[in-house]
Amino acid sequence: MSQHPSPVGPLSGTEVPRYAGPSTFARLPRVDQVEKVDVAVIGAPFDTGVSYRPGARFGPAHIRQSSRLLRPYNSAQDVSPFAALQVADAGDMVINPFDIEEAIGQVREQAAPYVDNGTRLVTLGGDHTLALPLLRTVTLEHGPVAVLHFDAHLDTWDTYFGAPYTHGTPFRRASEEGLVDHSASMHVGIRGPLYDRADLEDDAAAGFRILSSRQFARDSLDGLIERMLDRLGDRPVYVSIDIDVLDPAHAPGTGTPEAGGLTSRELLEMIRALPPRNVVGADVVEVSPAYDHAELTGIAASHVVYELISAMALTHGKATS
Repeated sequence: MSQHPSPVGPLSGTEVPRYAGPSTFARLPRVDQVEKVDVAVIGAPFDTGVSYRPGARFGPAHIRQSSRLLRPYNSAQDVSPFAALQVADAGDMVINPFDIEEAIGQVREQAAPYVDNGTRLVTLGGDHTLALPLLRTVTLEHGPVAVLHFDAHLDTWDTYFGAPYTHGTPFRRASEEGLVDHSASMHVGIRGPLYDRADLEDDAAAGFRILSSRQFARDSLDGLIERMLDRLGDRPVYVSIDIDVLDPAHAPGTGTPEAGGLTSRELLEMIRALPPRNVVGADVVEVSPAYDHAELTGIAASHVVYELISAMALTHGKATS
């Protein structure tokens, strides 16, 4: 019987200094350098769907640059994710910056071959419009998924200036298309003013429940994690993380910042609690490096990706269950 080759891990920091070497995520191998890929980190440089500050098209490169200090062993989750899984960098998708509907189709087309092969994708955005085609792809394999959405905003608007596809509408469209498991999906970190109370009613009708940012100031983190896990149940989970779920003190480099957000520690602890849930895919979006300083946002985003991959490593073998 042939044996699966040992995973090829990231370039060692003891061999080449962290500031040198390949510009892949965590200095991992490229997909063309390995035989099989369990998890692919892929960039989606697209921000045509933003409603305020642009710049997330430069997010994938910024997150990769900020990931250079990641190391092989995750002590928080007691796992060496790059030894448990073959993780590789798939480079960037080619996406039309002038036509949103064509761009959505391109993202789906370029994500599909990985998902069809049993590879789990972690996508570096890019703006949150990307979540819709990524959900369209992953649900072909798993059916409606529990969407765990970390964000300051609901992203279940109907339209914006009459446009149905923006970074504020992906989960409204996904719900209408039957991609969202209405019994198991949740927003975490919602805060800031809304246009109308009806926004909350429309959101509930789209199948989501909310853990607001205010609850993190009043309730125990363990209690909030328990509520999140109860909501997810045993459904396949797609995790979508807008970096603006973090307070601007932790993530200033984003397009629509809102005061009063989560700390990076709280977000990381929520992700670390996901195993043994089956995380079938994920995205980390809305990193806009022009508004970042000292790589605060990029570092936070790269650690979020690392924890997501670690959670996938702890549930390896469940991806198709």
